[in-house]
Amino acid sequence: MAQKSASSAKKSNWNASGRWLVFLLATSSIACLLFDFYGLCPMRVFTPFIFLPAIVALFVAALFDRRRGNGELWRAVMIGLVGGLLAAIAYDIFRLPFVFAREWGLAAIVPPMKLFKVFPRFGAMILGQPIEQSSYSLAAQILGWLYHFSNGATFGVMYVAMIGDATRRHWAWAVLMALALELGMLLTPYPNLFNIPVTTRFVMVTIAAHAIFGVAMGLAIRWLATCPKRLTSGPQPSAS
Repeated sequence: MAQKSASSAKKSNWNASGRWLVFLLATSSIACLLFDFYGLCPMRVFTPFIFLPAIVALFVAALFDRRRGNGELWRAVMIGLVGGLLAAIAYDIFRLPFVFAREWGLAAIVPPMKLFKVFPRFGAMILGQPIEQSSYSLAAQILGWLYHFSNGATFGVMYVAMIGDATRRHWAWAVLMALALELGMLLTPYPNLFNIPVTTRFVMVTIAAHAIFGVAMGLAIRWLATCPKRLTSGPQPSAS
């Protein structure tokens, strides 16, 4: 009882300033790409000197809240990361039939589309290599995929920071966020830089994929937020 009372008396950092801090640190992932698009800072510089330190700062803030605060900020960050990562996996699973339409004998019903072509290019940009190459190194492939999943995970954190309490918001807000992000990216140099024809087919498939991402993220985060706190807060320190 004494431990529970002490925990409840701890300061809540999941307030307006805490949520803004979490949101801004999480945006460093997508900002890494956008800053390169507009010539503000190349990914090879932004990644090690801004993006990675921002993610470390995010975890430090979350760990500090877990140790010294009441754990709300820690729990929100963990829920956002897991929910966003699960959504990214659902997003890629939806796109697999398009990517492997010929190999899987689906070309007659599913249009073959190179929807994963950007990932090694992400890696090449991080490594400071030419975007277009005849073949990409294993390092570029791995870094590109890791960057892709970092986007999904941090989108989840951004979403939780925006809505505050996932148990009080409908999951459909995540769909709106996902669609807004995709439509916004189509207005950036993204399609031209990666030689992606913005056809009606591509727009329909990418909107459907991002709708899947939004549904998965909204439902996963809402489910995690309603789970017993011990599932997302980790082990609690024992009473002294």
